[in-house]
Amino acid sequence: MQQRATAGHRPARIYGGWKQTAVNKAFLVPVIVLFLFLFVVPLGQSFYWSLTDFTGYSPEANFVGLQNYATIAGDPSMLAGLGFTLLFGVATTALVTVLAIPLAVQLNKAFAGRNFVRSLWFFPAIPSMAILGLVWRYILSPLESGVLNSVLASVGIAPVGWLSVDVLAKISVIAVGVWAATGWHAVLYTAYLQSIPQELYEVAKVDGASARQQFFSITLPLLTPAMVVSSFLLMTGGLKVFDLPYTLTNGGPGFATYTITQSIIVTGVGQGRYGLASALAVIFTLAVAALSFAQLWITRLIEKRYV
Repeated sequence: MQQRATAGHRPARIYGGWKQTAVNKAFLVPVIVLFLFLFVVPLGQSFYWSLTDFTGYSPEANFVGLQNYATIAGDPSMLAGLGFTLLFGVATTALVTVLAIPLAVQLNKAFAGRNFVRSLWFFPAIPSMAILGLVWRYILSPLESGVLNSVLASVGIAPVGWLSVDVLAKISVIAVGVWAATGWHAVLYTAYLQSIPQELYEVAKVDGASARQQFFSITLPLLTPAMVVSSFLLMTGGLKVFDLPYTLTNGGPGFATYTITQSIIVTGVGQGRYGLASALAVIFTLAVAALSFAQLWITRLIEKRYV
């Protein structure tokens, strides 16, 4: 009787499972629709415009083929914008990760005023990057009246062109970006550190493991999920950066800190060359896609090794 009852209920369970699967897939329909209308359609439209001389003001557009892409290849400002954007995204991601993890380990320890210290490190993430860029522009001014140069002058050091020399300007923008993001991501890592069982460290201490061995054998492997989330946020934020370099250096000196977003805005909106700006956006999308896939591939290798 039990076997018959079980057999009799089996089709109901199968039907229920199929019905639940259909309901679950139905919830994906709005996501797919939004993805199509907010990503696929605009990307296809941008690619079409990239093959025309569309100005954004007139509905008429002539087909020009790959002329816009050839123009970009010969324009030093656009190539410089693409190069510095990729440099900023990769450099800030790597530096913030290297600095935030040890900082999170220290902030996770018990000491007097720990919450206050955490809030101090988290504070740079609260103001907008545009405001931080204006503040640091005054601090790093290459003139003698600049805050940092005034301090250097007090000890007999000549003014330094922090924002007027190509290499120093790039380093300054990246350094400010790292300073603004390190505290926020350290707090993120701290949240993950608090989920690691303390019994693992106690067993490691009993086995005679040093603090360094505990960090590389327990802490770092178990922080892999947090590293995936943090690096993804840093990379996406770094690649679309605009406000910090624009307010700090205005893309200068020359095109040293010019970003791809600034180039798209200036070319498309400022100059009315939407076809050229669309071509630049397509190239940038392909570069970001390649970089994102490489990042996912690397993180998966790390997860397979440590998780």
